[in-house]
Amino acid sequence: MKTISVIVPCFNEQESINIYYDAMTKIKEQTNKFKFEYWFIDDGSKDKTYSILKDLQKAHSDEVHFISFSRNFGKEAALYAGLNEVTGEYTAVMDVDLQDPPEMLPEMFDLLEEKEYDCVGTARMDREGENKIISFFSNSFYKLINKMSQTKIIPGARDYRLMTRQMVDAIKSMTEYNRFSKGIFSWVGFKTKYLPYKNRERVAGSTSWNFWKLFKYAITGIVDFSEGPLMFATWMGSLSSVTSILAIIAIIIRKIINPLSSVNGWASIVSIVLLIGGIQLLSIGILGEYIGKIFLEVKKRPIYIVKDKK
Repeated sequence: MKTISVIVPCFNEQESINIYYDAMTKIKEQTNKFKFEYWFIDDGSKDKTYSILKDLQKAHSDEVHFISFSRNFGKEAALYAGLNEVTGEYTAVMDVDLQDPPEMLPEMFDLLEEKEYDCVGTARMDREGENKIISFFSNSFYKLINKMSQTKIIPGARDYRLMTRQMVDAIKSMTEYNRFSKGIFSWVGFKTKYLPYKNRERVAGSTSWNFWKLFKYAITGIVDFSEGPLMFATWMGSLSSVTSILAIIAIIIRKIINPLSSVNGWASIVSIVLLIGGIQLLSIGILGEYIGKIFLEVKKRPIYIVKDKK
């Protein structure tokens, strides 16, 4: 019987862990096609997540493992930590709040067993129940990054997927500090099939994601997988330069034709100066984002630090 290694990032998920484990156990018993190897990643939780994972591991030491970070390093670090530990023929990435339907796993497993695909991913058909503002910006993000980047991301794609060992090893080889998993999953290639499903509410607890965190995550994705912002800054700078040269030529011609003409239009001059200054600051900000990412990469700091592991 083949093993599915399941990576489950957890941040303040004390209400969800046991509910999730019971749901997964039911799926395993119903299908009897595979067995599970769990890797729960405690991402510096402040609640009882760590103690609950310790108790769960003691009760089911044959299949349950956990890693506890020294602090909160983020979901991307948690995913990478899990990938470094898995031993199964297949690896699944799932959220513990059951927004990723466990009942899809048997179908995903069967598709990989046919050897036609290297990965079976999931994509939400709708965002029912989600904040409409967040939904709007999420949809806009997918449209924007797919226009700017050669690495295409399926709209509504989730981290929830089942992968072969070969694909897992390829992802592990990408050791960058700034990680955007949706982009990495796509960048490594391999043949992937996406299964659609309807959005689900959390079974317990509340999400740690808010608009600002999602916005920063989106910026990370764009900067990591596109040079589009740099090209935008270059084109805006070029346009400003050409406009300035044309304006200077026009002023010189005007002075030659009418030497006694007075200088009018202070408001328009100030507006132009503010516009050009804004473009410069925007361009500097874009450069700063890329330089900041380089700064973090060259430090070679660890992606995560383990406090406890079982």
